[in-house]
Amino acid sequence: MATLSAPLLRSLLPIRSSPRRFPAAAFSHRFRPLKSLFSSRPSHTVVRSSSTAAPEAAEAAQSEPVEEEARVVLPTNESSENLLRIRHTCAHVMAMAVQKLFPNSKVTIGPWIENGFYYDFDMEPLTDKDLKKIKKEMDRIIRKNLPLVREEVSREEAQKRIEALNEPYKLEILDRIKEEPITIYHIGEEWWDLCAGPHVETTGKIQRKAVELESVAGAYWKGDEKNQMLQRIYGTAWESEDQLKAYIHFKEEAKRRDHRRLGQDLDLFSIEEDAGGGLVFWHPKGAIIRHVLEDSWKQIHLQRGYDLLYTPHVAKADLWKISGHIDFYKENMYNQMDVEDEPYQLRPMNCPYHILVYKRKLHSYRDLPIRVAELGTVYRYELSGALHGLFRVRGFTQDDAHIFCLEDQIKDEIRGVLDLTEEILGQFGFRRYEVNLSTRPEKSVGSDDIWEKATIALKDALDDKGWGYTVDEGGGAFYGPKIDLKIEDALGRKWQCSTVQVDFNLPERFDITYVDSNSEKKRPIMIHRAVLGSLERFFGILIENYAGDFPLWLAPTQARILPVTNNELQYCNEVASELKSRGIRAEVCHGERLPKLIRNAETQKVPLMAVVGPKEVEARTLTIRSRHSGEMGTMPVDDFISKVQSAIAHKSSL
Repeated sequence: MATLSAPLLRSLLPIRSSPRRFPAAAFSHRFRPLKSLFSSRPSHTVVRSSSTAAPEAAEAAQSEPVEEEARVVLPTNESSENLLRIRHTCAHVMAMAVQKLFPNSKVTIGPWIENGFYYDFDMEPLTDKDLKKIKKEMDRIIRKNLPLVREEVSREEAQKRIEALNEPYKLEILDRIKEEPITIYHIGEEWWDLCAGPHVETTGKIQRKAVELESVAGAYWKGDEKNQMLQRIYGTAWESEDQLKAYIHFKEEAKRRDHRRLGQDLDLFSIEEDAGGGLVFWHPKGAIIRHVLEDSWKQIHLQRGYDLLYTPHVAKADLWKISGHIDFYKENMYNQMDVEDEPYQLRPMNCPYHILVYKRKLHSYRDLPIRVAELGTVYRYELSGALHGLFRVRGFTQDDAHIFCLEDQIKDEIRGVLDLTEEILGQFGFRRYEVNLSTRPEKSVGSDDIWEKATIALKDALDDKGWGYTVDEGGGAFYGPKIDLKIEDALGRKWQCSTVQVDFNLPERFDITYVDSNSEKKRPIMIHRAVLGSLERFFGILIENYAGDFPLWLAPTQARILPVTNNELQYCNEVASELKSRGIRAEVCHGERLPKLIRNAETQKVPLMAVVGPKEVEARTLTIRSRHSGEMGTMPVDDFISKVQSAIAHKSSL
């Protein structure tokens, strides 16, 4: 059996009184994009078709050479209805194959996902050898070119059939389906299950050589560790064999860039199990990169009129009651601790602390806008199974900022945030964004007037920037509209990092005010804002984007000085001291033959190598080798320092 995944439970057809069967293709016109299946809200509206963050980014993109003959553009579930149908049908075919080979297995859920599909089974643990058997059986089913037929039945009929098959998980799923009739999909006359579709017309529409089973993992039923552990089989499926090959190449490149592996190889960070999962240890090299990143972040914020804050990591539980976190966010918070019989909690967010700083004195309208920013560490409760390197941790540092402003200042402040975001992300080479504007949901706080003003201000700020964006109608938080930015990395992957959000809720909860021109107290508008999101996660993105080969200004070691023999060691140490005194991160490596020293520097992705032999000592020079541009020749130490300092200042390479 296959199953209805949660988002598909809502896409059933209107009730009919008797069972009916339809070929899969008959419902082609009922297909909806994946995103819209996850919500009852209307589909997103594209406001502008621009795929770049700004005209200059578009111009730069157009000027870059493209090797089209060597590149296969992979479709997505959203861009190709056919691909989504193939993946959904593959999930069914795989489940059919598993139950053919393992008759005692019980099926649960099996949706399509970003790059393929998966299916969860209650059965004995599977091996790689089992996956090969399952794939062989899937190929047999595909070759038979069996039709996929949709049937509508009553709830009673569906329950009767499920009980006859002794599928307990399906009965639970059936209980969760509120609408009728119940829809079933058949593969030929051999196998069926609850499902709303869509599917291909026959199994023969699937290209066998474009399907691969990737892995098997454990997964709890309903994601609850108290429930039965299931076997989850992951697969990928594409429209052609060429697409599968391109995807495999992409996976191999992503694996090569995996920040968890590079983090160990380059000695950047670790997760120490003796301390606990999801808690990051920044090693000296990683800490240097973080230091440079933080310094740049602070400098830009100070230049743009922000005041910096440092606030505590814990607070009385009462603070989180006022903010609403205990009522609405408790499952993401750690347990309370008693301090002198008073409950305290680790902070999951920084917002209440910044509000307390604002409330310390009375503000005039002339004081606004007030902008405060903090690199504040927060703590979120995560199950061990959800942790993933730097991308999903239990303690992380947000680049958090809050702006307190007047209603008529919203647009200018949002525009300022967008400019700042562009500047910060541009330092790292991120200039292509996917921008999303989320508007008022059905349940919300705040007046119609303020929602309209804030939403228009966000739209106008985006329009002024010339950024293309998508409108997610009703997708905003209950307390205000928001803008989200996804950056695109070197592999074309999208990462959610930046967000700017208007908040009408916390100013009310904390009763914050300013005095207007009539000497009356009014509520300020509060804007939440993060550019990098989480330093830990952003660092992981940087590692993978650069494949560990950091640009000169970020590299933990910018220059490595290599003596040909130990006779040059004293001069090398003198040069290293001079470079360090001039703000260049340099080190001397010796004790091996020169070719090995060079290989080690290449392996550690050091941008610049300075080779020193007897001639260099005598002439007080260095022979420079760049990781990116090769041999740079021999030059005086001061000339080398000037070149490096200039490249660092301009965030360019040598």
